[in-house]
This record gives sequence, structure tokens and C-alpha cells, in this order.
Amino acid sequence: MRVIDIHTHTFPEKIASRAIESLKAKSHTIAFTDGTTDNLARSMADAGIACSVVQPVATNPAQVPRVNDSSIALNETFTETGIMSFGCMHPDFEGWHEELGRLSRSGIRGIKLHPVYQGVCVDDERYIRILRRCGELGLIVMLHSGWDIGFPGAGEALPERMARALREAGDVRVILAHMGGWRCWREAEEAFADSGENVYIDTAFSLGEFTPLEDGYYKTHEECVMLGRSEFVRIVRRFGSERVLFGTDSPWASQSATLREIDALPLTDEEKSEIFCNNAAKLLEVKKS
Repeated sequence: MRVIDIHTHTFPEKIASRAIESLKAKSHTIAFTDGTTDNLARSMADAGIACSVVQPVATNPAQVPRVNDSSIALNETFTETGIMSFGCMHPDFEGWHEELGRLSRSGIRGIKLHPVYQGVCVDDERYIRILRRCGELGLIVMLHSGWDIGFPGAGEALPERMARALREAGDVRVILAHMGGWRCWREAEEAFADSGENVYIDTAFSLGEFTPLEDGYYKTHEECVMLGRSEFVRIVRRFGSERVLFGTDSPWASQSATLREIDALPLTDEEKSEIFCNNAAKLLEVKKS
């Protein structure tokens, strides 16, 4: 079965090591790749994943054009590598309207927004105007949703704010990362499970437990536990498997292990086919096999 990982991260080779070390220190978790595109390709080969989608985050406005140039260049080699990239946007980037148009013309399928890393609440008008424009252009929006492991207590992307933003934005296809809202799954389920075919969720960094650094930050095993198997399956069924996308958040989770964990769940073959491939293939307009 062909597998598409909708949620991965890489960094330019010259800064990858520095970026990974910084993010490890913030999140107190280990990384399963070195953050480079080459290492992601090796991870994909080991896991049997045909396609990975890189989700870049602009942490300041000045990064936007440069990161998007790199994303466009990466997509030019997709047929050889199986790796494609979304674009990025920052809510304070002055040329947001024109830049989204440039991304659309380039053939990029969508953008990634991260309210926590960008320090702006998702229901701020600066995000809502971006969401509306993406809807007009047919761009998908991947949104970090819920709490963030690297920013304890930061509530910029909580479900109530996300629901308000989506109501204001109107007709735009969105993917709410981390099963709708990391560590606020009940609230996300109530807010979005019945919200229609334009709202998808991904499985990234949500099932089982994460692997902490051995630095003493996490005191108990329970602090590292995320969704249990039965709760994960219940959320899939509540949303409908046609709205769930396989994602890992690589390098912060192992692609191989995540694939095995979800494949072992008591889901039907049809549900797994939709999650692992068919839903993403339709969104990304790529072949299913």
C-alpha cells in the first residue's frame, strides 16, 4: 500500500544541526533524523513511505520569501525524491497577498501556519485574511492545533480560537495537525468533528507516547503519554476516516514506528487506505499508486 506522510519537517543543510539542537532543547524530546532532506529520504526508504510533505514554519516575516523559494525548488525534484513541500506564511509579512499568489502560480499545494511559534492567536485578523486568501486560491492550510510541547501554556492555537477563525475565514480547506488539537483532543473533537468536509485532521505526534531527552525535564512516564489506542480509533471514527491524514511530525517521531502503530490499530482496510494514502492523494492531486 502506498503511504503519504502529510506532516514532516526539514531544514537547509547548513542550519539543520543548529535548528534540531535548539528544538530538542525547547521540547525536551529526541529527534529521529538530523533534519536534512537527505535523512528524511532515508527514513522514508526504511519505513516504506512513498511521499512526504515538508511543512515549513516562518518564525519571522523576513524568512517568508527565502523559505518559499526553497519550497518551490524542492517541489521541482518531487518525481525523483517523493518529497514535496508546502509553502509558509507569517501573519506580519507585508506582502502576504502577493506572496500567496506567487505560491499558487508555482503549483504549491498549500501553506503551513503555526500560531504558537509565530506568537499570534489564530483568530487574529492577520491570520483570518490569510485563510480567506488561501480559500480563494485553492491553497490548503496546515495549522498547528492545540498546545505545543515546546511552549508550555501557550494558547494561541486552542480549539475555541481555531473554531472562531474558521468561522470567520469561510470556505478554505484546512488540516488541523495532531488529531485536531494536541493534548486538548476532547475539545477539538467537539469543535470540529461535525464541521464539514473542508476540515481534516492529521495523526502527527498524537498516538502512544513520545521519547524524551534524558535531561530530567519529564519526571514521570505519564507526562510522555498521548492518545491511547481506543481513544485514537474513536476520534478517527467520530471525524470519519475520509477526513484523517497520516502524518508523523518527523523528525520528532519515527516514521517507521508511527506507521506500524497505526497499522496495528483495529481499523478496517478501507479506513487504513484512506488514512495512509487516498485522502492525501486527493488533496495533493498525486497518484494513489
